[in-house]
Amino acid sequence: MPTRLSLAELESLIRDAFANSKVAPDTAAIVAAALTRAEADGISSHGAARTPAYADQALHGKADGFAVPRLERTAAAALRVDAGTGFAFPAIRLGLDAAYEIIGETGIVALGIANSHHFGVAGHPVEEAAERGLMALAFSNTPQAIAPWGGKVGLFGTNPVAYACPRPGKPPLVMDLSLSVAARGKVVLAAKEGKPIPEGWALDVDGNPTTESKAALDGTMLPIGGPKGSALALMVELLCGALTGSHFGYEGTSFFEPTGAPPKVGHLILLIDPARFGGGSDTAGRTEAMLQEILGQPGTRLPGERRLELRAKAQAEGIDLPDALYADIARRAGRG
Repeated sequence: MPTRLSLAELESLIRDAFANSKVAPDTAAIVAAALTRAEADGISSHGAARTPAYADQALHGKADGFAVPRLERTAAAALRVDAGTGFAFPAIRLGLDAAYEIIGETGIVALGIANSHHFGVAGHPVEEAAERGLMALAFSNTPQAIAPWGGKVGLFGTNPVAYACPRPGKPPLVMDLSLSVAARGKVVLAAKEGKPIPEGWALDVDGNPTTESKAALDGTMLPIGGPKGSALALMVELLCGALTGSHFGYEGTSFFEPTGAPPKVGHLILLIDPARFGGGSDTAGRTEAMLQEILGQPGTRLPGERRLELRAKAQAEGIDLPDALYADIARRAGRG
């Protein structure tokens, strides 16, 4: 039977696991909150299951649990944060707080984050910005997983892209997707459990379709939309690797292996104040007009609705952790 925990209990457990794994207390709290939020939203591939890998990487120095991100305002509407090979979440927090302070002056802010670790749920930072009345986009590259179209060797990451916009009186509209058919974290979980993966997710090392999760990890992930998805993955590599001065996917190291050099990937977040553009005060009204047109067709729903439903359920009922995962995190937290 799985172990049921309230969200507060889960966050506390993960925080203590990191605090015992060469992670500064403030950083442990920020990272635990991010993983718990992912778990609440039903994104288990980015939730509590990441705790053992994150903790092992901190213990071995692959992720610097004591890194202090450094912020620089490089132009009126441009910010750069160096994560210092630490976890992404403190760097994201520092950058967003600085962006909120200046966007009233600039109308738009570009935030580049360099030398970072796993971005987490890309939809979360843009959702936060939308809750403040802003439109936002986020991009991140990841270690190699997707081959250029027609190739067999992974060069690009699965490279998540997210967008959010405000809806007055309602939760923001949030879109969050990786540029692979499925998140690689789902394949990692399947491999750990000895389970197959659906057809159309991945290729083996010889470029052949596979449903064997371990063969998929040795091979490459398929991009969404075939060659179009591969092109978008390249775009994200350039936005997050070249633009921020970070590693490309093929230069980074695994988010799952405990040892090795830091991944040093990059992230880019763009914040937009709708009041400064052509839509002005009518942006929200125009947005709702489009969304209602969508909902007016039977069988449709808006992106992110399922995540909100799962979040509400988790807040009310807690979440269930597999016993083995709970035992692992509890041991690291000194509660085993």
